[in-house]
Amino acid sequence: MENKIKTIGVLTSGGDAPGMNAAIRAVVRTGAYYGVKVCGVMRGYNGLINGEIQDMSPRDVSEVLQRGGTCLMTARCKEFKTKEGVERACHIARVFGLDGLVVVGGDGSFRGAKDLSNAGVPTIAMPGTIDNDINCSEYTIGYDTCLNTVKDAVDKIRDTSASHERCTVIEVMGRNAGYIAVEAGIACGADVVLFPEKEYNFDEDVLRPILEAKSRGKKHAIVVVAEGIGGVVEMAKKIEEATGIESRATILGHIQRGGAPTVRDRLTASRMGAKCVELLLEGKANRIVCMQNGQIVDVDINEGLEMKKSIPQDMVDLIEKLTV
Repeated sequence: MENKIKTIGVLTSGGDAPGMNAAIRAVVRTGAYYGVKVCGVMRGYNGLINGEIQDMSPRDVSEVLQRGGTCLMTARCKEFKTKEGVERACHIARVFGLDGLVVVGGDGSFRGAKDLSNAGVPTIAMPGTIDNDINCSEYTIGYDTCLNTVKDAVDKIRDTSASHERCTVIEVMGRNAGYIAVEAGIACGADVVLFPEKEYNFDEDVLRPILEAKSRGKKHAIVVVAEGIGGVVEMAKKIEEATGIESRATILGHIQRGGAPTVRDRLTASRMGAKCVELLLEGKANRIVCMQNGQIVDVDINEGLEMKKSIPQDMVDLIEKLTV
């Protein structure tokens, strides 16, 4: 592999996700394998603009694989959304001798990566977000860990819900995507699952399943709601008023972003991190490393951002079958 690149930077941007540390570790160690210096950029694009950049050795990424969050920290950066901010970031990259950059984050981070590549800093991006909402990738780093966290939380909430014969309405994360709600709802045996990709009628899709379950002798109910729908507190009140069943709302919140990454997230992040370095060494830029058909591939960043992604219909159908 021809190696014209001598120094690579790596940063994490946007919301943190379990597995980001595994991705950073893979970039650093793959770079060392090929004789490339790797620098860690602290606090995302904000750190790039402000020159918060430090050398990283293979030893520096020991004992991070099992940790949640990101050892490089992450932050939002309004300045980077401006032309002047991108120009400043490029200047700082040149000051530190960065020949290329690896960005771990979501679609907003990818747009920043595209701007950097277009401005002269070769950049490769990989999807790190619990929301699993990157259109060009069937899987994103952190998603599996998040699902397991939700599963553990809902299982515990179910114990209380059953003990008190309550209906519990649980909001999960996902922004405007319903992947967490759908898969966690199925895995947790929810009676109702609501997500943005499918319109719902409150009487038909919420009240009716709860009342039908009650008529069969079920003493409690679990309703899983994606944050893109929200309003779980009001929904719990409406359910109680309409059914007479004591109802409570629970918003799981940022607990879903933390915790030690699962094997799947560690493996996926490691594979993607190594692929990013190899693409830069091949002279490629403006690419997204992603998963398609179970394989780690790369796509043009412009094409990747324009792709569409939807929840598989068989998963939607499965919800209806299992909540009968």
